[in-house]
Amino acid sequence: MTDSAADKPATSPSAEPGQLVGMGEVLNPARKESAGTRPPVVEFHGVTKTYNAGQPNAFTAIRDVNFVVEDLDAKGEFICVLGPSGCGKSTILRLIAGLGPQHPATAGRVLVFGQPVYGPGPDRGMVFQDYTSFDHRTVLDNVTFGLECQGMRRNERYELGRHWIDRVGLNVKTDAQKYPHELSGGMRQRVAIARTLILKPRIILMDEPFGALDPMTRMNMQDLLLALWREVEATVFFITHSIEEAVFLGDRIYVLSNSPGTILKEMHIQTSDKASKEMQREPRFQETVYYIRDLISQLEESQRAGT
Repeated sequence: MTDSAADKPATSPSAEPGQLVGMGEVLNPARKESAGTRPPVVEFHGVTKTYNAGQPNAFTAIRDVNFVVEDLDAKGEFICVLGPSGCGKSTILRLIAGLGPQHPATAGRVLVFGQPVYGPGPDRGMVFQDYTSFDHRTVLDNVTFGLECQGMRRNERYELGRHWIDRVGLNVKTDAQKYPHELSGGMRQRVAIARTLILKPRIILMDEPFGALDPMTRMNMQDLLLALWREVEATVFFITHSIEEAVFLGDRIYVLSNSPGTILKEMHIQTSDKASKEMQREPRFQETVYYIRDLISQLEESQRAGT
């Protein structure tokens, strides 16, 4: 955070770039050009997505979205995306993933490590809100599915699978041979995270992965995710409706406008140094949450009013 802003706290959604808001700093509009010597992890240059373009039912989800996420040494950034319902958060995520019908963009360029996105790739792993395990496969076989597709020998992939089952907080002895219907929602999301991380993707895309969990399980999963992310050093794009979740997890937060979504605010967030349930009691944490909540509330009110 900049020293010049240290005595200039912000308490309203009209905060200017450089102002501090609790744990956060309001940044200048999202960068359009890379400042690094290596290709950025992800770049959006003037990206627009219109569904059914040229048809009477055409709908533009995002318009002229620009941002750059640099490739940092031995560290990936944790990027959280917030905004009103229907503002195009998931569209951005799936354009990075190369998943249709969101991919390809109608206009603009989406680059991953300096290359255009033509479709899904092993450098990107995705975790969805709904539980995507294969019902007929055990936890161990679900976690190692990607390695199996790559042709890794069973004993090798099972060894790695057991490691990641343990890393996500499941019990190798009692859980590895269970089937998805025998697991709680939180356990199934642990399986989904293990199945993604075992492939060592450079980019992890998460579309509201904890949205269906109860509050305590959700906070526990947030703590686990931060610990694993710091270990794997990947760049994470995380979509959520929970402002508290974004402030706890994020290095940076993009706040999107009403549909068609574009980046309205960008914030840098101080690293959380306590567990989720403890951080949420901190006044500086709550100040940042209130700021973003007021901003999104104003957007939703203007949307309802049609302004």
